[in-house]
Amino acid sequence: MNRIRTLCGIVTFVTLCATALAQDPRAIIKEAQDRANSTSQRYEGTLKVIDGTNKVTEKRWNFERIGSHGNSKSILRFSAPAEVKGVALLVVNHPDRSSDQWMWTPAIGRERRIALQDRSQRFFGTDFSFEDLEERDTDQFDFRLLAEEPLEGEVCWKIESKPRQGKVSQYTHSHVWVRKDNYVVVQIENFKKDELIRRAKYTNIQRVQNIWTAQNIEMFDSGRKSRTILTIDKLQYNLPMKDENFTIQAMRREP
Repeated sequence: MNRIRTLCGIVTFVTLCATALAQDPRAIIKEAQDRANSTSQRYEGTLKVIDGTNKVTEKRWNFERIGSHGNSKSILRFSAPAEVKGVALLVVNHPDRSSDQWMWTPAIGRERRIALQDRSQRFFGTDFSFEDLEERDTDQFDFRLLAEEPLEGEVCWKIESKPRQGKVSQYTHSHVWVRKDNYVVVQIENFKKDELIRRAKYTNIQRVQNIWTAQNIEMFDSGRKSRTILTIDKLQYNLPMKDENFTIQAMRREP
């Protein structure tokens, strides 16, 4: 009888913990980040840019990343077409402030630092802004649970995210949808006051090395009525990488 009571107590405790997590929006976002965490990442990306007149252009980039979420470094480098080949962006993420970013342009043979006031600009003809390419640590935001609602047939938590004082952002707030079954972020809507600025949709979610990952990301720019679809290929996690390969000097080198 005592053993039954003990087991019942454990079940009740676990249930209470799960319920508490479900009601705590910060814990939900943190769990989503923890489940997606890796020591490194590499992929090849194809970007299809569709403007407001449905004209389509295509670009390709290679992406590498090292470090823990919100305290990491990444380099993406365009591989095609020829006119953008070699253009690279280095992002150094910090847990307590906005990232540092530098862009290397081979045609002019120099890099430039991306100023905070320029982070809202489009990144090299895509619908991703410079800010959208940085990682965002949970401690830089306040969260509020708005609702539980379905999205694309999956039940999700809808959570409001607001930058804390000291966090520089073009967005006043964001709405984040997190799937309840696997804690994957499936949509983010970014606002400036009441105006929707950008919407990111994460689809074709597959399990890669035990990490649920979206293989397609569509970024919609509401002002331009354009969108960029990023398709991820050859994705690998937890590869051996060297910190010295994520520097301004390394960014200048041709791969």
